[in-house]
Amino acid sequence: MRRTRIALFALLVLCAASPAAASASPGRAAFALSSTAFADGGMIPKVHDCASSGDGDPEKKDESPPLAWSGAPEQAKSYAIVMHDLDNGIIHWVIYDIPATAAGLPQNVDHAYQPSVPAGSRQAYYRGSANFFGYQGPCTTNHTYEWAVHALNKESLTELDANSSTQAAETAIDAATIATASLRGNS
Repeated sequence: MRRTRIALFALLVLCAASPAAASASPGRAAFALSSTAFADGGMIPKVHDCASSGDGDPEKKDESPPLAWSGAPEQAKSYAIVMHDLDNGIIHWVIYDIPATAAGLPQNVDHAYQPSVPAGSRQAYYRGSANFFGYQGPCTTNHTYEWAVHALNKESLTELDANSSTQAAETAIDAATIATASLRGNS
C-alpha cells in the first residue's frame, strides 16, 4: 500500500511538471485550434482535398481550410502549423514564421514559399503526389488528418529555407515549441 502511494505521488509530480500541464493555467482558456470548414473529428469538405488525386473531381481544389486558434501562451513569439495524415505518417503541410499577432489563417493560403497571408510566413516544399510549396490536401479516403498549431519560442526559424524538407521543418518546429493545439478531420 505504501509503495502504491509513493508511486502515485511520483506520477502526480511528473504530470504537474510536464509542459502540457504548465501551459494550462487557472482562469485562462486552453490553447485550442478550430476551423469553420469542419468540426473536430468531422468530415473534411472536398474543396480541401488534393486536386492531384487523379479522379478529375472538380470539387477538389487543394485549398487549405480556414483555421483559428485561441488561448495561446503569452510567451509565443511566432506560430507554425503542421498537417499529418495520421494513417500513413505523411506530412501534408508545414507553414511557419506566422507572426505572434496572428490568431488564424484564411482559407486557401497561397501555394508559395512566402505566401501573401500571413505576411512574413514561409511554407515547406511538399514532395509527394504533387510538388509545390504549401498545402497538399487529403488524397486518400478513409484517413484521419491532423492539423497542429505550435506556439514557438522564436520569431523566425532562420535555420530553414526554401530547400528545407517538411521533415526538417517539423524537427525545427518541435525544437522551438512551447505549446500545441490540434484539430482532426476525416477524409
